[in-house]
Amino acid sequence: MNIPKCASAVLCTLLAAAAAPPTFAAEALKIGLVLPMSGPFAGYGRQIEDGVRLYLKVNGDTVAGRKVELLVKDDTGVAPEISKRVAQELVVSDNVDILAGFGLTPSAFAVAPIATEAKKPMVVLNAATSAVTTKSDYIVRTSMALPQVTAPVASWAAKNGIRKVFTVVADYGPGHDAEAQFKKTFEAAGGEVVGEVRSPVKNPDFAPYLQKVKDARPDAVFLFVPAGEQGVAFMKGFAERGLEKAGIKLIATGDLTAETVIDAIGEPGLGVITSFHYAESHDSPENKAFTHAWYQAYGPDRPDFMAVAGYDGMHLIAEALKKTGGSADADKFIAAVKGMQWVSPRGPVSIDPTTRDIVQTVYIRKVEKVGGRYQNVEFDRVPDFRDPGKP
Repeated sequence: MNIPKCASAVLCTLLAAAAAPPTFAAEALKIGLVLPMSGPFAGYGRQIEDGVRLYLKVNGDTVAGRKVELLVKDDTGVAPEISKRVAQELVVSDNVDILAGFGLTPSAFAVAPIATEAKKPMVVLNAATSAVTTKSDYIVRTSMALPQVTAPVASWAAKNGIRKVFTVVADYGPGHDAEAQFKKTFEAAGGEVVGEVRSPVKNPDFAPYLQKVKDARPDAVFLFVPAGEQGVAFMKGFAERGLEKAGIKLIATGDLTAETVIDAIGEPGLGVITSFHYAESHDSPENKAFTHAWYQAYGPDRPDFMAVAGYDGMHLIAEALKKTGGSADADKFIAAVKGMQWVSPRGPVSIDPTTRDIVQTVYIRKVEKVGGRYQNVEFDRVPDFRDPGKP
């Protein structure tokens, strides 16, 4: 038996075992979810896991004759060494068929080599740096890429009287992608970026950045920070320092006003323009069914874009297994997902057969109060939009 060369003795042992004839027919389908379930990004993990479980609740927990078993491992957030360790545990000790999850880019980057060496399909349910799907031939993504949701708001700004913009982004992969794509699209449309700052991913103090923005007197500030507490803090500082009163608009990717934080932002969020691929208020039969099932399952907790990525990720896994007759063989699985199309709660989506990334509609939205509730209200769209960060 010829065992391919690999990076660790543990994985070599695993690969030797994997070379034996498959006996998946009557076995459970084990999906290992690597997610931040504690720490500042724990909300990501909860939304993604709940989205995956909701799909199984609505559609049944048996796929192509195999009962689905979820094994959840906590990687705590921005901790690639933990992500790598727990993924190895899932592959070696738990013998999972599929790896999934990955709340943040460092996690996805750390686990990609394991997916390659162990030949496991890896379904990315959030991590949004453009390059994620290039790190392994076995990666497919059902969330988004940051350039994909950035370019439309840059185009909108240039078309709507915004000439000078100051950019504020988190200092890691997705932030770098957002910054570069905004600048490229905005300047190509005749706009000018008059200042740029990058904030720490952990515990940033936005006060000095807000002062820099105010001193530069741009028409608008473009913001990307990880969804959650950072956006709430920035928005409150934006209001307290009087940037809106100084005539400075705020535009952003939709992470800023995700449904899980929009109520915490409150009044300062009204009128903020964002571009994104999902809003709870999206008007479609599929989304009405999804949100109805969500509230039945999870009570008052609002679903956001990560919940939908988890729901769609499980849909993709189920449909791929139907095509392969229940086999989670990585090459067969990836062949099955290439070009796949379906109607998600977010709208029509597909998987690009070349990049294995999601193609979807990106919506331009405005925060409004609807029926006494803060909502991202869609008023324009860019259909069938691919990640412009890839060739």
